[in-house]
Amino acid sequence: MKKFPETMFDFKSNKKKNKYPFFLIAGPCVIESEKMALEHADLLKTMCAKLEIPFIFKASYDKANRTSVQSYRGPGIKSGLEILKKVKQQIKVSVITDIHNAAEVAQAKQVVDVIQIPALLSRQTDILVAAAKSQKIVNVKKGQFMAPQDMENAANKIKSRGNCKIIITERGNTFGYNNLVSDMRSMPIMRRFGYPVVFDATHSVQLPGAGKGKSLGQREFVETLSLSSIAAGANALFLEVHVNPDKAKCDGPNMLAVKNLEKLLIKAKKIWEIVNV
Repeated sequence: MKKFPETMFDFKSNKKKNKYPFFLIAGPCVIESEKMALEHADLLKTMCAKLEIPFIFKASYDKANRTSVQSYRGPGIKSGLEILKKVKQQIKVSVITDIHNAAEVAQAKQVVDVIQIPALLSRQTDILVAAAKSQKIVNVKKGQFMAPQDMENAANKIKSRGNCKIIITERGNTFGYNNLVSDMRSMPIMRRFGYPVVFDATHSVQLPGAGKGKSLGQREFVETLSLSSIAAGANALFLEVHVNPDKAKCDGPNMLAVKNLEKLLIKAKKIWEIVNV
């Protein structure tokens, strides 16, 4: 299996056909401890190696957009990046994490393989441009308030700085109060831009702010949406997973248990192979 992500993606030659491989971005919502991050990365790497699915480990060093000021945010950028560096070195996987302002790019690019732009910041030009200048792969989460066709503007901001290493991730749209809905038309629409399109199934089942100061979620729909997105044309899945979601410090209600992940990936890979013959 080739190393993910740099050798998996030939962004220039794939622009017309969008023949990118099926891959997985997965990990806990937030870094809870060094031990926890290493254990999760190792479990996921082993599973994906068995299934021959390219994998990138995700975890946030800071959840800067929590509903409540009392919510756990993570260890912070300095400690968080040190932990992600150990994950890379010890587990030998690629890593992705989200930044929250342009100033964080300088530190993040020293460690991560992919810089992620949170959905709520997907229109912020300064952040997109700073991430682009890093020459890292940039994963932009589509804003809950944006139409899929509007994401081409976000991609073009990155491209304008000579960086075509772009991934676009769908994560649902605001539908009334405290609810999200996934429009599967987003996948073929955003694939037209020529970049890999990822479906974030776990954030798409989130019920933002519905839990009296915290977000709730409907993890029972993660599999349904995941498989539907691959059938609709998504290149990959983004899944927040945890060995014990009910004990997670962040976004537990919409996270998938690690023990349930393998079965989902087997189904998703089979559908991807049928769709992408």
